[in-house]
Amino acid sequence: MFELSVDARLPPGGSVPKATEGDDLSRLYGDPIEVWTRDGRPVQFVWRDRLYTVRQVLEHWVVAREWWKTSDTDPGERRFWRVEASPGGEAGTYELRYDTASGGWLLLRAWD
Repeated sequence: MFELSVDARLPPGGSVPKATEGDDLSRLYGDPIEVWTRDGRPVQFVWRDRLYTVRQVLEHWVVAREWWKTSDTDPGERRFWRVEASPGGEAGTYELRYDTASGGWLLLRAWD
C-alpha cells in the first residue's frame, strides 16, 4: 500500500497509485471527460485527447446523498460505471462517474 506524507507531491499527471484487491493497481485521476451514451450507458468517451470505445460494462452502481442535491428536482445522485474500454488497441478497465447535478462526467480511476 502507498502512503503519502504531508510534504508529498503528486507525480506529473496528478495521479496517485492505489492498492486494490489482489495484485491489480489503479490510479486515481478525477479528470473531466466527454461521454457518449446509448440507453443511459456509456459507449464511448474521450480522455486526454483519445477516443475510447466501451467494450463491456463490468459494474454499475448509484450513490445518492441528500447534500449533493442542488434543487428539488435533482435526485442528488452520482452514477458510477466500471467499464472495459479501448482506444483501439489493448483494453483497460476504467471507472467513470456521472454527476446528476452538474451533468458532468469524470474518469475517476484506471487499472494497470
